[in-house]
Amino acid sequence: MAFSRFRPDATPAARIGLGLAAVGRPGYINLGRDGDLPADRSPQALRARAHALLDAAHAHGVRYVDAARSYGRAEEFLAAWLASRPEAARDMTVGSKWGYTYTADWRTDAAVHEIKDHSAAAFDRQWSESEHLLGGHLDLYQIHSVTPASQVLADQEVRSRLARLAAGGVTVGLSTSGPDQADAIRAALEVTVDGRPLFATVQATYNVLETSAGDALAEAHDAGLTVIVKEALANGRLAGDVAPRELHFVAEETGTTPDAVALAFVLSQPWTGLVLSGAASTGQLAANLAAARIRLDDGQQNMLTRPAQPGASYWHARADLPWH
Repeated sequence: MAFSRFRPDATPAARIGLGLAAVGRPGYINLGRDGDLPADRSPQALRARAHALLDAAHAHGVRYVDAARSYGRAEEFLAAWLASRPEAARDMTVGSKWGYTYTADWRTDAAVHEIKDHSAAAFDRQWSESEHLLGGHLDLYQIHSVTPASQVLADQEVRSRLARLAAGGVTVGLSTSGPDQADAIRAALEVTVDGRPLFATVQATYNVLETSAGDALAEAHDAGLTVIVKEALANGRLAGDVAPRELHFVAEETGTTPDAVALAFVLSQPWTGLVLSGAASTGQLAANLAAARIRLDDGQQNMLTRPAQPGASYWHARADLPWH
């Protein structure tokens, strides 16, 4: 694995990471959010929720946590947890991302929740902010949501800054989004500095509904990158009553829940290094972590390929999800 501090065999649940997108800010696009969080979404309430999730995740064997500058106060909440749990902090691997700025001012009804900026100046500002909060705990720093249109991979100023970061011991990666994820992943594999690959990890959306990046992620894995899968539950579309019937059928067969089956499907891909749980409650996290013990047979694997959608259709539907 290129991600040096990631130890996939550390615990049974170590290949499931905790993403903090859902609890670092009051608004997000996950379905069912009104029931996932309490009416009080003050910073104090969400900090307490984030810390409860982090405690539960660590206790159940999760060893990777993922944040971003645009996740509201997620880095701040995580930093406080790490400071208060020094023993847990020693074996937790931490990643964050730069490239989006949170702009909602702690409102759920803001017209714009985040602004994308992949410039060198944005990197300088956001790296300084992340380093101030997370300091020596920060193992992985990723470009947030690279698309072919963003042109960040061709920016020599950004490349040089990321290369310096890598030379200083921080793993450098990228995340991708949109219907052209595969193109962005393959472009990233071509990026070198002084003849050496720049990126050691790639984080991408892959799930039962959206499988279009699978071949490119396999190529990334073969090239030595650690693959991190985000949005494995399709922002709530693969959990609970709204999940496709195929997930409910396999959940009954395995004695689990649709969300666990959806995560198990991602874990079963031979190129998957980590899959993120975006749980907003400890109950959701416990259900998600059941994926670590599911072993899908060939028939179940084939059944779970049926709900897949064309990439463009999936991303159009995702773009229409409201912030709650």
